[in-house]
Amino acid sequence: LLAGTVGTLVALVSGVFRGWVDRILMRITDGFLALPYLMVALTVVTLMGPSIINLIMVMGFLRWMGFARVLRGEVLRLMEMDFVRLAHVAGASRPRIMFRHVFPNIINTLLVLATLEVGLAVIVESSLSFLGLGVQRPIPSWGNMLRDAQQFLFFPGAWWFPVVPGIAITFLIMSCNLIGDWLRDRTDPTRRQL
Repeated sequence: LLAGTVGTLVALVSGVFRGWVDRILMRITDGFLALPYLMVALTVVTLMGPSIINLIMVMGFLRWMGFARVLRGEVLRLMEMDFVRLAHVAGASRPRIMFRHVFPNIINTLLVLATLEVGLAVIVESSLSFLGLGVQRPIPSWGNMLRDAQQFLFFPGAWWFPVVPGIAITFLIMSCNLIGDWLRDRTDPTRRQL
C-alpha cells in the first residue's frame, strides 16, 4: 500500500507536469532502481532494529520505483488522448486533470501491479524473518517457521516441518500472480472475451 501510493503519486506528477519535474523524478527513480533491494532492506532493518513497523517502512519506501516507472508510461499515454486534451483546453488545472481524468484510468494497471508486488513483499518478509530481522515473536511468520524448522531438516520423521511453510509461501505467491493475471485480463477491454 505504501509503495503503491508513493509510486502512483510520483508517476502522476511526473507524467502530468513533465519537463524538469519529470526529469528530476525519473532520475531519483533510476537511482533507487540501481540499489540492490534485499541488501538495502537487510542493512536498514539491521540498523533500525527488527520490528514489523520498520519492515513495513523499508519495504514500502524501497519498492515504489516499479509502480512509478510502469504507471508513468500509462500517464504519458493518457496525456496524449483527446479527453485529456479537451479538459486542458476547457481550462481544467493540472491537479484536476491528474486526479479527475488520469488517475481513474490507471487504476486497473495499479491493481495488477499491486497483486504482483504482494508476492515480492512475502518473499522479502520471509527472508528477513528467517534471518531474525523481520517479524519478531509472538507474531507468527512463515520465515520464523522456516528458521525454527531448520533443526528438524535431517530428522527422518520431521521432514515436513520446513516443507509446509515453504509450500504455503509458494502457493500464496502463485495465487497472487494468478489474481494479477486475471485482473489484467478482466480490466483490459482488448483482452476480454465475449
